[in-house]
Amino acid sequence: APNNEITNRTYWPTGEVMTIYDACMKYKQDGTGLVVIAGKDYGMGSSRDWAAKGTFLLGIKTVIAESFERIHRSNLVLMGVLPLQFKEGENAETLGLTGKEVFEVHIDENVKPRDLIKVTATNPDTGETKEFEVIVRFDSEVEIDYYRHGGILPMVLREKLAKTKKVK
Repeated sequence: APNNEITNRTYWPTGEVMTIYDACMKYKQDGTGLVVIAGKDYGMGSSRDWAAKGTFLLGIKTVIAESFERIHRSNLVLMGVLPLQFKEGENAETLGLTGKEVFEVHIDENVKPRDLIKVTATNPDTGETKEFEVIVRFDSEVEIDYYRHGGILPMVLREKLAKTKKVK
């Protein structure tokens, strides 16, 4: 995006350049989930839970990175954000990803920790698609449960509500 690449992004439906926050809120209003494409050690230096909360609050549903900082990856899962890792030797550059693509993540109910799954990236201008495999960065079965519930808070609330209904 022009002007300030760090703080500005293009809102692709209109081509308008705006702050990351404003673009995320427009996508959220549109019901469009967002994907972050990242390099190595994603989350390094920001392992506090608020970094993952901010990611979630911006409407980011998936992060595809070359590698993750351990605590931040765990916090993403706790917030219901899907951490995916490029296979060794692959990254956005080697796959020719620009960030303009529409991503489809092919994950199903039978996913296991560190499974390989397919991602399809489609260029909205040309219709060209690229398929590649990524590693699902769930490191335990309980993390899969957190993700299925949309994060730990929704999971705990559902459990408490279920217990309340049984008591009545």
